[in-house]
Amino acid sequence: MSLLDQSAWNGNLYSGGWVAGHGGQATVRAPATGAELGRIGLADETDVAAAAARAAQAQRSWAALPYPQRAAVLRRAGQLWEETAAEVGDWLIREAGSVPPKAAVETSTAAQECYEAAALASHPLGEILPSAQPRLSLARRLPVGVVGVIAPFNFPLILSIRSVAPALALGNAVLLKPDVRTAVSGGVTLARVFEEAGLPDGLLHILPGGAPVGEALIDEPNVRLISFTGSTAAGRKVGAAAARQLKRVHLELGGNNALIVLPDADLELAVSAGAWGAFLHQGQICMSAGRHLVHERIAEEYVSRLAATADALPVGDPAAGQVALGPIIDEHQRDHIHELVTASVADGATLAAGGRYEGLFYRPTVLSGVTPQTPAYAQEVFGPVAPVLTFSDPDEAAALAGGTEYGLSLGIIGTDVMAAMALAERIPTGIVHINDQTVSDEAVAPFGGVKASGTGARFGGPAANVSAFTETQWVTMQGTVTRYPF
Repeated sequence: MSLLDQSAWNGNLYSGGWVAGHGGQATVRAPATGAELGRIGLADETDVAAAAARAAQAQRSWAALPYPQRAAVLRRAGQLWEETAAEVGDWLIREAGSVPPKAAVETSTAAQECYEAAALASHPLGEILPSAQPRLSLARRLPVGVVGVIAPFNFPLILSIRSVAPALALGNAVLLKPDVRTAVSGGVTLARVFEEAGLPDGLLHILPGGAPVGEALIDEPNVRLISFTGSTAAGRKVGAAAARQLKRVHLELGGNNALIVLPDADLELAVSAGAWGAFLHQGQICMSAGRHLVHERIAEEYVSRLAATADALPVGDPAAGQVALGPIIDEHQRDHIHELVTASVADGATLAAGGRYEGLFYRPTVLSGVTPQTPAYAQEVFGPVAPVLTFSDPDEAAALAGGTEYGLSLGIIGTDVMAAMALAERIPTGIVHINDQTVSDEAVAPFGGVKASGTGARFGGPAANVSAFTETQWVTMQGTVTRYPF
């Protein structure tokens, strides 16, 4: 089947069918070539209000369905992601600049997210509570109602579906605002999959647009929960706006993640892990290894090998041939990366590899001789840059790794796994990988960061998803009415 035939969606958005948005249209472009891939309809505030009203009405019937019917839709959606993986993957390659293996991870994860969500429909949603009164006391979980999802460009499919699928499975309706730059792979694909899977009309709305659409989504009274993935700066604004509306908000934000290489590490494997963690998807991942903390005894050799690896990696259009890195998403992000690199060199860092670009293709970059104040070390780069800082003992490693406002992911490489685990316990972070790099995600695992990286594990696994997309209600029941003093 052709899931993404443009005859339906080209120039439109999805809200009660494929319709023209009141915000006009935007061109969908391939960042690698600049070629036009299609057009997408843009929403405005009136589209958000209309979608929310329709979603609120449709949600009541959806939540009242027997759970096997909701589960069946999610299972069929999972099958469709598998059946259309090649077609969806092609859009991820062209629109998001993904290399094919990364695109394959997104489509397979989307399928798994739907399968896991299907199981949520029959998950126990309450517990019996003890009571000092002669009555039945229980707590039950009920759907939030209408969930607003705001997703970014870098992993557009995974970072949309991981909220959309569990929210739907638990009886909610969803308004999704994908990033305009990846509105097909992060929006249109979801609309088409759930259309084909038999999701009733009105439950899912795809509303691409800029900041005013996000603001309208947060302000809309029918939307009772916001699930946001993006930068920490934007997340602070989203959190503040949601707080003014007394709305729940789940924030999965940025990271400046440390990869700690202990002195007994296998250098060949450590360099491989470090390169993958720093350069995968051009470093445009919140979990990227943005700070390489390497013991002083092995740091020189680590830098030499990492720089050689970086110099050997092919960079280019992933739709045209086999490459390791594709394009940066746009010129603004490329310029941000280059400014941090050049500022770091001006500040005294040594450019061991990379530091240059052609068009949107930025070479994987290694910086040595950095300090905690070096710009590319102190800030989240969101690009293919690996600054290397040395440490002398575990105390210094812990202080350096924890000396940031972020706390998303941590990798520690060394042969003594118990020592690595003891070190990890001293560093505030939502995710720890021993003898692996910092980038990893599974549909069954809780995902989220602490400190400026977000509001904790709000995604992944039944406990996190049930907590994220339902509300708790206390219910008591007794056989007769209590007689009171008056």
